[in-house]
Amino acid sequence: MDYPSLDAFLQQGRAVLAQGPVALIVVEDAAEVDSTLRHHLRAGFRAVVAFMPQALTLPASLAPLVHRVTHQPYDREAVADTITRVIAACPPTTWLYYGFNTEYLFYPFCETRSVREMIAFHAEERRDAMLTYVIDLYAADLAANPDAVCLDQAMLDRSGYYALARPDATGSPKERQLDFFGGLRWRFEEHIPAPRRKIDRIALFRAQRGLVLRPDHTFNIEEYNTYSCPWHHNLTAAVVSFRVAKALKANPGSSHAIASFRWAGSQRFDWQSQQLMDLGLMEPGQWF
Repeated sequence: MDYPSLDAFLQQGRAVLAQGPVALIVVEDAAEVDSTLRHHLRAGFRAVVAFMPQALTLPASLAPLVHRVTHQPYDREAVADTITRVIAACPPTTWLYYGFNTEYLFYPFCETRSVREMIAFHAEERRDAMLTYVIDLYAADLAANPDAVCLDQAMLDRSGYYALARPDATGSPKERQLDFFGGLRWRFEEHIPAPRRKIDRIALFRAQRGLVLRPDHTFNIEEYNTYSCPWHHNLTAAVVSFRVAKALKANPGSSHAIASFRWAGSQRFDWQSQQLMDLGLMEPGQWF
């Protein structure tokens, strides 16, 4: 179904949000819109919602499968406000995922298990949110792919990831919260504003009254921002993403300074969850 605005979707599309999980995809440009939406349909989301600018259209084959909302958040604060407004329109039992075009959600054993199975298991562990690491992808050959996007020859960094304690207002470390760094945001940090260098995102979560997404990809309810429960390690997931590579090549200040994203730590991405687990980029926890 096609909705002419976010307001129209929030008024007329409540049935879409009544049963989760729902994938919310913010479409920023025309790059890999088809593959992004199909990836999340295959994952088993009950509904996929695409927030798209007026100038872009859905492929005809996807129009019956995806809920298109004419809406374009222009910055981080606008994206956070959009997701927060959707949260407020959801029943408190609905699980949501949010991401962008050229981003693909992976979780342990996703080749054989649906996202609904995974979320049901996670909820049984009394978790209302799941930490995801945003793992940068980039084209192996920027001469052939000047926008840095190429699914067939996607690369990622196999090393260079680290975490720092996340301080509270007094400077003390927050319980079970860390700030994670790595990938292109780390290697090309001179081109990335400091507030945008983290790679952690709470991309999967359960809606509840009063829940607010902040522009730094954290929530106003601190337990949502934790990487695990107090008792044992929980599942984590990964969002493999071309967004940073795209931005670095689109930005005039960085584009000419970067001839290639490849380095000694580059590895071909094989689009399998096992590779991400082997690299320590997501955690299966008790999910066997």
